[in-house]
Amino acid sequence: MNDSLFTVIEKQEGRRATFEVLEYKELPVTSAGSSSSYYAKETGVKLKQVRITLRQGAVQAEAGALQFMKGDLQLKSNAGGVGGFMKKMASNILTDESLFKPLYEGTGEIYLEPSYGHYLLMNLNEEEVVADKGMFYAAEPTVQLGVSRQKLTSSIKGDDGLFQTKLKGSGFCVLQSPVPLNQIMKVQLNDEKLQVDGTFALLRKGDIDFSVKRASSSIVGSATSGEGYLHVFEGTGEVWLAPTLGR
Repeated sequence: MNDSLFTVIEKQEGRRATFEVLEYKELPVTSAGSSSSYYAKETGVKLKQVRITLRQGAVQAEAGALQFMKGDLQLKSNAGGVGGFMKKMASNILTDESLFKPLYEGTGEIYLEPSYGHYLLMNLNEEEVVADKGMFYAAEPTVQLGVSRQKLTSSIKGDDGLFQTKLKGSGFCVLQSPVPLNQIMKVQLNDEKLQVDGTFALLRKGDIDFSVKRASSSIVGSATSGEGYLHVFEGTGEVWLAPTLGR
């Protein structure tokens, strides 16, 4: 592919796979998708794309994410039998993600669909990450995908839904983000409490308990403070916040 079309803005190198986020240089407005091209040109937002290079490796991705691939690569279903099918169907419905996540194996390059959104590259090392539903995009098969169930009161009061996506294990993964990496604040907690007024916490990792509580201990206090409910993170680990989201 003509590398003069884009620059590599982020890269993670593994033993069998390399993950890159490509950012295209300014594109002319065309008749096809002219509205999005015009908006991007006016706002300075650039088209981005994830490229994954495999060296006798493997990667799983969201269904429909593939744009094209080249090399000695095989595409396999990742359903895992009847039991696996039912389990995946339930978890993917709950987390707003696709049921089938194709598995690509071999040696070659995989280009996922470009978009004007943002991508986060993460390298997990025997750890667990709980992310907002719908953020998962791709990962090495050594990263297990699952569902994290929120407390009922938290999901109702917090407007986050009852289930979120859980990633566990070791390996590289790609998450879709509403904001670029340079607008994410990584807050470290050491047996501490973090209280957030709003739904701009993207993910958490470590031993952190999540709940939604009143801003004040009394109903009257919450009403007069104007804050209502706060998202509360307690424990030891890291919380990724997007303070500029919606601003």
